[in-house]
Amino acid sequence: MVAVTVSTAARRHAARRAWRELRPILAKDAVAALGEGEADAFLTRAELALFDVHEPLAVLYGGRADVDELFERALRTALAAAVERPEPLRRLDRRREIDPGWFQRARVQGYVCYVDRFCGTLAELPAKLDYLAELGTTYLHLMPLLEPREGENDGGYAVADYRAVDPRLGTMRDLEAVAGALHERDMSLCIDLVLNHTAREHAWAQAWLAGDPAHAGFYTAFPDRTMPDAYDATIPEVFPDRAPGSFSWVPEARGGEGGWVWTTFWPYQWDLDYTNPAVTLAMLGEITWLANRGVDIFRMDAAPFMWKRLGTNCQNQPEAHTLLQLLHALTRLAAPGVVFKAEAIVAPDDLVQYLGGHERYRPECELAYHNQLMVLLWSSLATQDARLARAALGRMRTIPPTTSWCTYVRGHDDIGWAVSDIDAHTVGSDGFGHRRFLNDFYCGRFPGSFARGALFQENEVTGDARISGSAASLCGVESALEAGDAEALDAAVRRLVLLYSVAFAWGGIPLVYMGDELALCNDADYLRDPARAPDNRWMHRPLMDWAAAERRTDPRTLEGRVFGWMQRLGNARRSLVTLRGGVESTPLDVGNEFVLAWQRRSPIGGTFVGVANFSPYPQGVDADAVTGFGSYQRVLGSDGDPDVRYGRLVVPGLGFAWYAEP
Repeated sequence: MVAVTVSTAARRHAARRAWRELRPILAKDAVAALGEGEADAFLTRAELALFDVHEPLAVLYGGRADVDELFERALRTALAAAVERPEPLRRLDRRREIDPGWFQRARVQGYVCYVDRFCGTLAELPAKLDYLAELGTTYLHLMPLLEPREGENDGGYAVADYRAVDPRLGTMRDLEAVAGALHERDMSLCIDLVLNHTAREHAWAQAWLAGDPAHAGFYTAFPDRTMPDAYDATIPEVFPDRAPGSFSWVPEARGGEGGWVWTTFWPYQWDLDYTNPAVTLAMLGEITWLANRGVDIFRMDAAPFMWKRLGTNCQNQPEAHTLLQLLHALTRLAAPGVVFKAEAIVAPDDLVQYLGGHERYRPECELAYHNQLMVLLWSSLATQDARLARAALGRMRTIPPTTSWCTYVRGHDDIGWAVSDIDAHTVGSDGFGHRRFLNDFYCGRFPGSFARGALFQENEVTGDARISGSAASLCGVESALEAGDAEALDAAVRRLVLLYSVAFAWGGIPLVYMGDELALCNDADYLRDPARAPDNRWMHRPLMDWAAAERRTDPRTLEGRVFGWMQRLGNARRSLVTLRGGVESTPLDVGNEFVLAWQRRSPIGGTFVGVANFSPYPQGVDADAVTGFGSYQRVLGSDGDPDVRYGRLVVPGLGFAWYAEP
């Protein structure tokens, strides 16, 4: 412990010394480029972020590079981006520096979609903003849209050029126009940024292959299988059936001698080597360039994989967190209104760290996906039992108050059942058996299942698999429509609304995945496309059904029922300060295993309690615990005011209710 303390003190002393020496020189250049006012703001941000920049550089690269020289290069990269930042974005930065928790406000509500599936092209998107505003959207996440490699590209995550848009979607100028249109409506733009790897066609990769000294060490290649086999011994395979192992043979590598290139995902996605500081600075340049196009939130894709260590699973390494801390600090020097969102679908104990939740807080990402909540909602729906959710969510570490969860019911990806053996054993279940049950239930082969999903990446040897399928189909809408069963359809809609009632009221930013607001079901058309047919995740990535959307205002239709509920959830949420970020949700034991109940206490907004009944039958809960001995008011509920009988508040089957202090 003493050695660590001394080392930290020494690094901070070095940081102060480096800043004293660099500041006068940097100040002169900043004033010349920005003017006194903007230069002063930039230098103040740099001084505040000193330990978040210099210290990570020393930790990551102190053994192989001149840290002070890297420090200057990094600050000058940020300064150059600050100089190029358009004036409208600078004004937005100022507002967000005054209100640093802007993304935590209860008014922030997200919508996630693929541009081509939603509206065709970026140029057509501004005309759809009225629809999104009607839904309550203030945060629009556009799925991968940067220019991918031609042909197979992992759904757009094999990026060939960070500074260009997929030509099928439009141009970078179109993206800037979308950002501007969003900002005019006080909406923000989120895009995916693939950090761990590029496409092999990316200019960096091609320069590395050609032996360009400026790109030496951007990627990793081994001459034989000795080291790849050593690494693969402990690295889980991401796509074991179609892309086994983490390395691919590339004949052109190593000056034409050939080499095993690190490819964690697909052979055409080459992992960047962040042990090389030039890679980090190059990625910083791409991030700030995109920020200056109007991007507000970066979804940091595959962040856990960014640093490798022999003998580990090469995920969640300490250096990956240090690297995110560094990129975050430097980005906010140039664009202080920008935030990071971690795409880290990892164990709950590992997840909180991406929000800076270490033994000592270090800012990394402001946002992260609450994957655990999503998984436990589907688990509770299948089992009609909330005990596992209560236990697992109650065991999670708290997150820093300056950060927030993104809560969601469905995403673009498959659902992996991240239910730990520890949590399963807590409620008397077997982790493997429960995960197997969930796969059987949601692919429809469990007797009595209402779901219409499909297994993704099934491993017949281990029994592992994940689930594809739209939220509506997994909730039973598709099977009910096929059977023409009105009662079953009503239950399916209640399930879908129930899940979203938790996502909207757990706290943080609720995300609506495109089509869920209309209860769109699985789309089998992907099977007609040879490029998409092998990947059944496309079944839950349908084309937007604008004819169905026209029925959203008619409460007699399926679309009208679900859209209306999404609006009510959003309106009620916006009325409750307690549902903004920065406040923890705590599961409550209300004396009923079928009901998930949670509480939030805000020093500004008071107390909130939500209840969600995963049983199809009415369930009684402790009325005093839910209603604060009658002092809380019902804000929203699936069926009006629940009855109170003998001290028990009765929650209707597949129903929910929100209570809050007046």
